[in-house]
Amino acid sequence: MKEIVLINITGQDRPGLTSSLTNILAQYEVAILDIGQAVIHDYLSLGILVEIPSVHSSSSILKDLLFKAHELGIQVRFSAIDENSYTGWVSEYGQERRIITLLGRKLTATQLSKVTAAIAAHQLNIDVITRLSGRVFLDAPDLLPTACVQLTVSGTPDNPGQLRGMLLEISNETGIDISFHVDDIYRHARRLVVFDMDSTLIQGEVINVLAENAGVGDQVAQITASTMNGEMDFKESFTRRVSLLKGLDVRVLTEVAHNLVLAEGAERVIRTLKKLGYKIGVISGGFDFFGEYLQNKLGLDYVFANVLELENGKITGNINGDIIDGPRKAEILKTIATVENISLQQTIAVGDGANDLPMISIAGLGIAFHAKPIVKKNADQSISTVGLDGLLYLMGISEREIQQK
Repeated sequence: MKEIVLINITGQDRPGLTSSLTNILAQYEVAILDIGQAVIHDYLSLGILVEIPSVHSSSSILKDLLFKAHELGIQVRFSAIDENSYTGWVSEYGQERRIITLLGRKLTATQLSKVTAAIAAHQLNIDVITRLSGRVFLDAPDLLPTACVQLTVSGTPDNPGQLRGMLLEISNETGIDISFHVDDIYRHARRLVVFDMDSTLIQGEVINVLAENAGVGDQVAQITASTMNGEMDFKESFTRRVSLLKGLDVRVLTEVAHNLVLAEGAERVIRTLKKLGYKIGVISGGFDFFGEYLQNKLGLDYVFANVLELENGKITGNINGDIIDGPRKAEILKTIATVENISLQQTIAVGDGANDLPMISIAGLGIAFHAKPIVKKNADQSISTVGLDGLLYLMGISEREIQQK
């Protein structure tokens, strides 16, 4: 009969503590079956599952550990594990796991309790909880205005759609973004990120700004809002809006481009992704003039946008080539993935409007960013409470890793 013991160590952490304990285990030729450790505010919680060789007495080993724990000023507890229980635990390895990420300006106990209650109600078990955001200074919380924790849960919910609905309701009630997706190999193998441009990578809608300069601001803004909410066909509305810009001087385009305001966190997320080797692109139903400006400013790899027809230094009110609408955005994403020799599961798409849903839905990770209600409802993941750099946390990248980059 194999003797299996779970050793739990808690107390003030310090360098060399784990070495002191494992050195005792080494003297008895103990096999390590599992090990895990967490440190919160310099307080250690260490678990070691061991198999004790039959040639050695477990009582001698445990006695030595108790003496060492007393010497180090820590607590140690032992639990005997029967072989059948251990075998059952081993057989569960490889079962489906999911990642649930809580992302907001601040994390509260109310938010966490509601999410964990929903997890428990669907018979899922929390295996790991990891803080991805940085440590917060109490007297300067704005230095890191984002809080993020990641929960790794195991088990298969009977009704994933119902759980997703519960999490969306909690998100709306408590003001925190909650991401929920399967933990698979593709999560660690993303290679391409594409953004919508207007109201995603930049603040506001460029076509509305151009319309203000052309004296047709109210008309265009109304059509734009209806389109982004999915109330009007994109191609039809886009044609109508562009026609209203007829006669606008090209110099206005340059002025508007120089005054573009990036979304909160845009530069940070792109800078980090570039250093990590990601390909980054814009797939926009806006205009190429502004997409190319951002490409030069931010070092983007791809830009696809509508080409404004210009004659004699004026906008003609027409578009050259096909209009980039929702279905076309999805096709472009597929094309870029083919060129980069990656699968769609290795792509990320971020957008805010109804015309972004086709590319969001086919990407490996689709994100609705400060999106219209119809988009948030239909996208698997959303960011509504923080800046665009919240994407890094949803990708599982910690603040420590971001700062190292």
